[in-house]
Amino acid sequence: MDSKSSISIWFFIGIALVVNGLLIFAAGLYQFAHPPKNPVVLYHLHANVWWGTVLFVLGIFYCWRFAPRSG
Repeated sequence: MDSKSSISIWFFIGIALVVNGLLIFAAGLYQFAHPPKNPVVLYHLHANVWWGTVLFVLGIFYCWRFAPRSG
């Protein structure tokens, strides 16, 4: 298989990271706007907002770095 005509698996991993990062970030924003009645101990850190952002940025980097190029 010619490497110029194939798409890197890291590009698809980047897409998966972007999608999951957006979903986790959106869930975190919803939970931030509507706090639960019984929050977990470290709720004040809003880990899902931070991790959603990290996954999204990492996914954008992977998509940019391993994007299929023409020519």
